[in-house]
Amino acid sequence: MSEIKTTCSRCGAQFTTEVPQSVNAAASSDLKEQVRSGELFTRTCPVCGTVNLLKFPFLYYDTDERLMIVLSDAPLAAEGLPEGYTGRLVASVGDLIEKIKIFECGLDDLVIEMCKFVTCQELKKDVPLKFLKSDGSDGEMTFTYPENGQMEMLAVGFNVYEDCAGILGRNPLIRESAAGLATIDQAWLSRFFR
Repeated sequence: MSEIKTTCSRCGAQFTTEVPQSVNAAASSDLKEQVRSGELFTRTCPVCGTVNLLKFPFLYYDTDERLMIVLSDAPLAAEGLPEGYTGRLVASVGDLIEKIKIFECGLDDLVIEMCKFVTCQELKKDVPLKFLKSDGSDGEMTFTYPENGQMEMLAVGFNVYEDCAGILGRNPLIRESAAGLATIDQAWLSRFFR
């Protein structure tokens, strides 16, 4: 645990709170659920009662799934991840939660980013899709996106995932660029499809 100082987004009061620097999801299902729900990153202002979203560097890792996700708004380079681990760098709590959901479903985040890209192209929309859930290989995937001040849901057949996995399979350089601690998002993917 470490202490951070934060300022309330509503009243401006400053307060100090303790936050964990990392969570091993395989060792603590309670903390894993707090990360997954976002609860770990919120604190209530002791002055006005407003719930504030905290920003602090954080490491989420799962020794069972061989996964490491680093939350940081600073660029990082990591060499020498443990053998067989997938490493990801994310800049927001929302991105962290999305990555956890993708990996919990047994899906590949590179393929999911390709699905988002293809889906936006087909819809002729430039919206930030977020992965929400998957009903498995016989069902569909659900994405969310903001529109007119509300969150909309979009269901996509799992065949899109399979097609996108095929595209990535034919382009091994894309997968190679995801080695180490990589930021895998639409900006990363756009380098390959201009």
